[in-house]
Amino acid sequence: MGELHAIVANIMANNVHVTKSDSILVLTDESTSLLAKKFRNALSTNGWSASYYEMEDRTKSGEEPPEEASDEMLKHDIVFCLTKHSLTHTAARKNANLHGIGVITMPGITEDMFVHGAINADYKRVEKETLAMTERLSQAEKLIIKTGKNQLAIPLHGRKGVPSTGVFKEKSASGNLPSGEAYIAPVEGEAEGQIEINGSIAGIGLLEKPIVLTIQKGRLVEATGEDGKKLLSLLGNGEGRLLCELGIGTNHAARVTGNILEDEKAYNTIHVAFGSNHTFGGSIKTNVHIDCVTIKPEMAWIFPGI
Repeated sequence: MGELHAIVANIMANNVHVTKSDSILVLTDESTSLLAKKFRNALSTNGWSASYYEMEDRTKSGEEPPEEASDEMLKHDIVFCLTKHSLTHTAARKNANLHGIGVITMPGITEDMFVHGAINADYKRVEKETLAMTERLSQAEKLIIKTGKNQLAIPLHGRKGVPSTGVFKEKSASGNLPSGEAYIAPVEGEAEGQIEINGSIAGIGLLEKPIVLTIQKGRLVEATGEDGKKLLSLLGNGEGRLLCELGIGTNHAARVTGNILEDEKAYNTIHVAFGSNHTFGGSIKTNVHIDCVTIKPEMAWIFPGI
């Protein structure tokens, strides 16, 4: 417990910019409640004013929290979301930010992740490298991802990259913690090709065997293997199958363990996601957002005029 208290104190000192007079909400669910209570107690021990709200588990990432939980978020200055599934790409998170409230999402967080790995990175380094990669995404016309014999072309023209640095300097800031990724909403309806996913998938975990995803006109039309079937089931048959995100890991301390929160931040990984992107520059608004991580892909950047 003492080690956790020290890590939480470090987070409050180096990753977020709030004062002891600010009101903090620890928002959690049944699956993550034990760790969330330890997190809240660590905040209180360190002199922070922290409230606690527990909801039922969401069934998948991107699913909205209950209305009561969304309303509770608006009563505080900053919200830490320690949950099983991600609230990052939800209207509730976006609405809280519009009201000037910081929202730090920690989907799938474990005690091991607090003590080891990405959360203990040098966040000055993470911030610098994330901002540089974000600028590269913003300037690119297209990114071609090569995985073995497979190739996926993702158009990015006219879209701006988003940095998730893990350092939250404004009260209305939001993002993952631990973090370290640059991501972007690709142009909807234009991505074409196939990509091998050999790392992990949100809601599924580490893959025993790689699967191949086929994307036509920006829509996932086929996914191989049993894990591919599970992915299609999670996404449903509607707009959940639309390619909504391309991300690149920028955290030197992150590991690939099967937990998407840390996996997608690791060096030498990219991730594609399907579902909602209206919260970060896209036009897709649905009740799901599932990330798929690939390790050691080849990337060919195409810039305007080249």
